[in-house]
Amino acid sequence: MLLRLKNLVITTLLVATAAAGSAAFAGTPQNSATAPEFTGIDTWLNSEPLTIRQLRSKVVLVQFWTYTCINCINTLPYVRSWNQKYKDQGLTVIGVHTPEYPFERNTDNLKTAIKRFGITYPVAQDNRYATWSAYNNQYWPAIYLIDKKGQVVYSHFGEGDYAETEAKIQALLAQKD
Repeated sequence: MLLRLKNLVITTLLVATAAAGSAAFAGTPQNSATAPEFTGIDTWLNSEPLTIRQLRSKVVLVQFWTYTCINCINTLPYVRSWNQKYKDQGLTVIGVHTPEYPFERNTDNLKTAIKRFGITYPVAQDNRYATWSAYNNQYWPAIYLIDKKGQVVYSHFGEGDYAETEAKIQALLAQKD
């Protein structure tokens, strides 16, 4: 029941914001900002610890998610596909798992979910919401695209706009260093 209520509230917020024409929910930020570093990460899965600084010259997709959020689960096939399709062209996908419920903080539970969903890209376990806060994030799922210079140039919150997001990935990958 609580999960249904959460999804209803998120959907209502997304619809209300879209109806109001707010650019805060998707698109290119008006002023690109330097991407915050990954901070306060308890555990890295599928990777050694990574930094935004060491990923300079790559296009980075940062997805905030949690493994029991149906909206997050629905986006995973797209994110996995982009990782497979573009990783050899310079895209690095980082899943930032920020838990909503206490049991989602358990690393073994997260490992099980990563295996169940077939996630092979790096996942940062953000149990203290430190990276979430550094990005001023407020939503699950949230996608941030970072250009080769380390600037956040696109964000999308919630499901949908997959073609727009993929087109932005392609455009960023095509840019000269």
